[in-house]
Amino acid sequence: MTSTHTHRRRGLVALALVASVAGGAFASATTAGASVRSGRTSAATAAGPTYTYATLDSSQDPTFNQLLGINDQQVIAGYFGSGTPPTTNPNHGYTIDPPYGQANYTNENFPGSQQTQVVAINDFGNTAGFYTNTAEANFGFYTQNGKFYSVTDPATTSSPKFNQLLGRNNNSLVVGFYNDAAGNSHAYEYNVKTKVFTAINPPGAVSAAAAGINDENDVVGFLTTSSGAMKGFLWENGTYSEFEVHNSAATAAFGVNDIGQVVGSYTAGGVSEGFIRSASGAVTTISDPSGVGGTVLNGINNGGSVVGFYIDAAGNTDGLLAVPTPTPVS
Repeated sequence: MTSTHTHRRRGLVALALVASVAGGAFASATTAGASVRSGRTSAATAAGPTYTYATLDSSQDPTFNQLLGINDQQVIAGYFGSGTPPTTNPNHGYTIDPPYGQANYTNENFPGSQQTQVVAINDFGNTAGFYTNTAEANFGFYTQNGKFYSVTDPATTSSPKFNQLLGRNNNSLVVGFYNDAAGNSHAYEYNVKTKVFTAINPPGAVSAAAAGINDENDVVGFLTTSSGAMKGFLWENGTYSEFEVHNSAATAAFGVNDIGQVVGSYTAGGVSEGFIRSASGAVTTISDPSGVGGTVLNGINNGGSVVGFYIDAAGNTDGLLAVPTPTPVS
């Protein structure tokens, strides 16, 4: 991404992605080879299901869209606008309802902000994300019953301040990260009811960001080790585990559903690919069939629908929705 969110969340994975097309029409991938390429970790390999793909782009900027979260009602959170420069092409947040026509986009921007990205949405339609002001400071936000609330972890010491919320569940919990004065990221969880911050500290991490949380309160994200390696992490029942896609240069987890499926992206050979990791550790690589410059998966719901973005042949960043293709009944 070219916004601040891009530099932190995707830039760490060496991604630079952009978008195009008008939202609504589904393009079916008829074979697994066209839509899903086998991926693996050191634990296991999975062929994965086939998917029906849709490119969803707001007509307000058909050259740059990213879809970042999806709930069980298939409502999607995302944004348009590359953020470069922020004064003339800022990020603008939105949500999209089925059937994903242009009339189904609803703009959502933190009041008075210069830029907004809507990153997560729960089953009640409450969202989370972050916004920037004219001084390029980043602040997390969440919505509750149509009202906006700003969030800044009190441990933040960066100048300008840097906080982002990247995940939300149905249990009043949001997750994200803040930066310290040295520029290192620190993951945290925030309870919107009790207003309590909880540090998330994966062992051995120099930097870490929490990017997704499910209704079991399991948290996924990504960390950087002292050697500079980027890995995905899972915080489950108070226990941390790390994982990376086999032979990847970097792995980052961005979303998790209630059955433990994790989505994210990895880089290999200078190319970014999306992945779905099962609860058992098997990994499926997913590349949008219209993408030529990389695919990133950001969110997954309990039905297995995933959202993200890809680079098309024109160099645009397009919003991606992939819905599992039903298995025929014999």
